[in-house]
Formats: sequence, structure tokens, C-alpha cells
Amino acid sequence: MDPVQVTDNTPLAPLTTFRLGGPADRLVTATTDAQVVAAVSEADAAGIPLLIVGGGSNLVISDEGFRGTALRIATSGYVLDGTDLELAAGENWSDAVARTVEAGLAGVECLAGIPGSAGATPIQNVGAYGQEVAETITEVVAYDRRGGETVTLPAEQCGFGYRHSRFKAEPERFVVLRVRFRLQDAGGMSAPLRYGETARLLGVEAGERVPVAAARETVLKLRAGKGMVLDPHDHDTWSAGSFFTNPILDDAAFTDFRKRAVDRLGPQAQPPAFPAGEGLTKTSAAWLIDKAGFTKGYGAGPARISSKHTLALTNRGEATTADLLTLAREVRDGVRETFGVTLVNEPVTVGVRL
Repeated sequence: MDPVQVTDNTPLAPLTTFRLGGPADRLVTATTDAQVVAAVSEADAAGIPLLIVGGGSNLVISDEGFRGTALRIATSGYVLDGTDLELAAGENWSDAVARTVEAGLAGVECLAGIPGSAGATPIQNVGAYGQEVAETITEVVAYDRRGGETVTLPAEQCGFGYRHSRFKAEPERFVVLRVRFRLQDAGGMSAPLRYGETARLLGVEAGERVPVAAARETVLKLRAGKGMVLDPHDHDTWSAGSFFTNPILDDAAFTDFRKRAVDRLGPQAQPPAFPAGEGLTKTSAAWLIDKAGFTKGYGAGPARISSKHTLALTNRGEATTADLLTLAREVRDGVRETFGVTLVNEPVTVGVRL
């Protein structure tokens, strides 16, 4: 087994898709589950603050960095047995999706192109274009820092919700080691398409199936057009993807929001509305941001809204985390003042608060 890699006073910015953040006192790179558990146990026993880093696509780290140990999970492992898939936490998610599509299996094809590692997917309950990982995850293997043991949690114990899970609710407790999925063998066809834009581009109706490879390619084109596929030469992709989650409002809040929208935009205003459970409606953060006056490319400094998508806040190359947060607060406060809706950041903040 290769020895664990340890460096001191190491910049974290290169490990994030924002390319922002100061150094960690100590960076440990673990390539096996045993190394992950040992690093976590050592930090916990010594009372040293611990930051888990996977693909870095969902992190906003302070300019001062992290006073403690940053643990980069670089484990590997892709095991496909029929329709059952097990991924090590450090596996590149987008590459894993491509391999399932090559195998002709459905269930995660519309999650193609999402940056980051497999271990992060259950934490956020990653979703896009009509699919969520909660629909295919069967088990999550994690190290339970409270009990000091490795546990296997079935999906029903993971507390999955919209961009939420038990792992997100208890961020200091679990470190994901492996994720297990059950995919579908539909003869090389996709799962029924739920996202209207994807279906339209493929020339079918929502609910129909298409070749699984065609579904993946269409999603990749849609994501690329919105700057959501990583490209080191395109500053629109120096982001964390969608910076804000889509708000879920109760009936009273949605009624107030709709009235404000009509007052601002006129009687023709029709805010997006999607059922989100009894007495709840989900609306679009991108719509709110755009209609509040923060359009594509907004900003004059080194942190700006993407020129391709209003939900992405980007580093134009010379930004600091402070620059990014200034822009994020301006957008959040402007939307709240205009529509009475408070946007919530999707990325995890480290050493800073929005």
C-alpha cells in the first residue's frame, strides 16, 4: 500500500473548481479507505479541525484558508455487477456516469457532466435534468466519527430530500467511503425523461425513453451551453455550478412572492411553480435572480455572474473569496428586497458565511 501523502501549509485553491481559498495547515491525501479512516481518527483524537475535500466542486473556502487538517479523498474503485454499482468516494463522478452509459445502463445518465467525486453525491443528493442520486442509491458506506466505526447505511436511513441528506444534516459525523447504486437494464434505453428541455431537444415527449447514450450527450450539451462542464480555459466554469438552491415556499410565502412578481413585472408575470409536497411550491432561483436585475454577466469586478447562466457565480481569474461573497450577498439581498424570497447557498462555506 502506498504511504499516505502529507504536506504542510498547502494551498487549497487548486483543489476547488472556484480556484479560491487559502492554505490548510496540513493536507493529507488518502488513496485507500483505511488511509481515510486513519487520517480522520488521528485528527479527531488530537482535537484537530478536519476538512474533507473530494472534487472541490462544492466548496467556498476563506482567503485565510483552513486552520487544521484538510483530507483529500483520492480513493479509486468502480465495481459493476449486473445492475449493481459500487463507487469509491474518490471516483470522478462524471467519468463513472460515462462508464455506466457505455454498459447500456440507465438511472444516472442525466447526471452526466456534474463535476466532483462520487462520495459527494449522497451528501447533496445531487440532481439535475429530472434525476437525483437518491433514486438509485441503495447503500452508503461511511466512517461514523461519533461511534468510531465504519457503518453501512441503507438508502432509507440517509434522509434524502431536495439537495439534502442525513450526511448534510450531520456534517461532522459521517465521512463517506463508498456509494452503492442499483441501475436499470432497459435494453440500452434511458430512464423515462422528466425534464422538458431534454425531451424537446431529443424530439420526444416527457416520459418517453431514448438511447441512454443520446440522453447523456444531450445533457452534456445543455450543461456546456450553461457553462456547467469544467473547462480550465473558460472562466464561466470557474464556479460551483448552481450557487443557490431553488426555493421551496409554503402557500402563504408563494402567494406573497407571486403578488410581488406581478407588482414588479406586470399582470403577465408567471413565476415558475412546481409541486414540492403538500402545501409547498418550488420556484426557480435562476428566474428570481434574472428578474431582480442580476442578468448574465452581471458584475464589474473579478467575481461575476456567468455569461451563460444566472445561477453560476464565477471567478474571472483574479477573484478572492471575499470578492465572490460580496457578489453573492448582493444577489441574495437584491432578490429578497425585490421578491421577499431569501436564497440559500448550495456550496459549503469553510471559514466564511454568506
